Amino acid sequence: MKTDDAIIIRGLELPVRIGVPETERAVWQVITADVILTLRRGFSMMRDDLAETVDYEALANQVKVLAGERPRKLLETLAAEIVSRLLQIEIISAVEVELRKRILPGVDHVAVRMRRERA
Repeated sequence: MKTDDAIIIRGLELPVRIGVPETERAVWQVITADVILTLRRGFSMMRDDLAETVDYEALANQVKVLAGERPRKLLETLAAEIVSRLLQIEIISAVEVELRKRILPGVDHVAVRMRRERA
């Protein structure tokens, strides 16, 4: 049963080492993420049972660990890795991730967004 019900984690702070110059990757910085999850079954089918959904805290921690595992040059790379990892969770049918980084003077942030659905 296809549904538009979504779980949304907004403003997840991710400590990372990311950037094109080596000097930028050498230091930890914090980027923010929004993660939107569509599950295989709608909320009305969950019977108030945690096993029928995702554990928000565990999922957020999994994304933080992945983000901090190694340095990367591109936000795009990290977005693709997060989406790929979350789609491995059986109950999830689609993932959208937006990553934001404060890097340019006079600009609130730059962002990348990626959405994928399970085949």
